[in-house]
Amino acid sequence: MHKLRQVLREELEGVHGRWLLAQAALALLPPFVGSRLRVRVLRLAGFRIGHGTVLWGTPTILGSGDLYGRLQIGRDCWVNVGCLFDLNAPITLGDRVALGQQVMILTNTHRIGGPARRAGNLAALPVQIEAGAWLSTRCTILPGVTVGAGAVVAAGAVVTRSVPPHTMVGGIPAQPLRELPIDDPLDRLAATPGPGRWQGERLPV
Repeated sequence: MHKLRQVLREELEGVHGRWLLAQAALALLPPFVGSRLRVRVLRLAGFRIGHGTVLWGTPTILGSGDLYGRLQIGRDCWVNVGCLFDLNAPITLGDRVALGQQVMILTNTHRIGGPARRAGNLAALPVQIEAGAWLSTRCTILPGVTVGAGAVVAAGAVVTRSVPPHTMVGGIPAQPLRELPIDDPLDRLAATPGPGRWQGERLPV
C-alpha cells in the first residue's frame, strides 16, 4: 500500500487543477486572438501578471509544487506563441520583457552522476529576465541564468550563463556579440532634425 501511494504521488504531482481548468478554457482560442483574455484567465488561476502584458499564445507550463507562486511576469510584457516555462524553481520576467516564438525557459536540470547513470539527482535553480530584455525566437535559457536589463538574446541561442545588461548574445553556447546603446535610439531619432539622419546606422537587431 505504501508503494502504491508513492507511485500515485509521483504520477500525479504534476497535476494542477486550476491550471488544467485555465488550459481547457483557452483551448479553442487561436494564436494571436484574445491576448488579454489569456492574461485574465491565468490571473484567475493564480499567476501574477502585470498590467499591460499580452500573451499571443497560451504558454506551456511545467513543474511540481506551487506553480502559481513561481511565475511572476511584470508590466507591459510580450509573450509570443509556443513559449515554455519550467516552474520547478521561480521564473521572474521584469517589466517590458519580450519573448519571441517558442522561447524555452528551464529551471530544472540533473547534476552529473556516476558512470552507471550520468543524469544524476535533480537540481532546480531560478531564472530572472530583467526589465526591457528581449529573448528572440527559439532561444533556450538554462537554469540559474539571469538575463540583464536591456539585453538581447539572438534567435536559437542557448544561454548557459548570465548575460550582462545591455549586451547582445548569440550562439551555442551563447557568447557576447556586442554591447547595446543605453540611450533610446528613438529618442535620438526624434531629437535629430533633418532627413537621412539614420542612413547607414544599424539598430540593435
